[in-house]
Amino acid sequence: MVDKVQAPAWSQRHILVTGGARGIGRSVTQALLAQGARVTVLGRSLPDAQALRTLTGSDEAAERLHAVAADVSDPEAVAAAFAAARARFGAIDTLVNNAGQASSAPALKTDLALWQRMLAVNLTGAWVCTQQALPGMVRAGWGRVVNVARTAAQRGYAYVSAYCAAKHGVLGLTRALALELATRGVTVNAVCPGFTETDLLADSVANIMAKTGRTEEQARADLAAGNPQKRLIQPQEVADAVLWLCQPGSGSVTGQAISVSGGEVM
Repeated sequence: MVDKVQAPAWSQRHILVTGGARGIGRSVTQALLAQGARVTVLGRSLPDAQALRTLTGSDEAAERLHAVAADVSDPEAVAAAFAAARARFGAIDTLVNNAGQASSAPALKTDLALWQRMLAVNLTGAWVCTQQALPGMVRAGWGRVVNVARTAAQRGYAYVSAYCAAKHGVLGLTRALALELATRGVTVNAVCPGFTETDLLADSVANIMAKTGRTEEQARADLAAGNPQKRLIQPQEVADAVLWLCQPGSGSVTGQAISVSGGEVM
């Protein structure tokens, strides 16, 4: 697809990244700022001043970064956060749905509360934020939505059935919206990283160590074992894929799931 409306210059772009102050989201935010874009990061709480300074790297970039707080599964809070973002930097032309949460439990011990929490944060949150962003993109005739869906959207993993179900839902949403918006100048894609070197992965390593008695090195090797390259993914590698999907040159790519997993999913 060739965009019918010319893409705005990076300096005119306003991109909202959920979960944009830590982990993969942090690398995405930094990559976008490096291009000269204006970026709003949305998280459950506002990052402190020091965290924001380390995100930007310069006073000039700091002027192009804004932070808002909301629980992505709360429609009213999200609406208020998006309104604040638009008041600061104007219309949002790109949305990166990166916020997520993973909890593990055997299927027979997964209660309804855990199930609903996984769907609320990972699937409903992406839908609620997308609903806020899409009207402005459609009016402008140009936009990008990138959902960070993980390889859990493409395959199953034992002991995280609720999380996998939610992420598979994100991929279904991605494909359905891509078709619906195909002639409106808006692309919708998913990036699906494997186990990635973040603070959330550190929590997974600690959990494995506590439950199995494995060493940190063994736990990390267990997580990397499913990657044919036998390594963990780096956040910058995921950010590079997200960045490309945000660019004007990706206009013919929509409804796709880009696996950043060393060949774990083909």
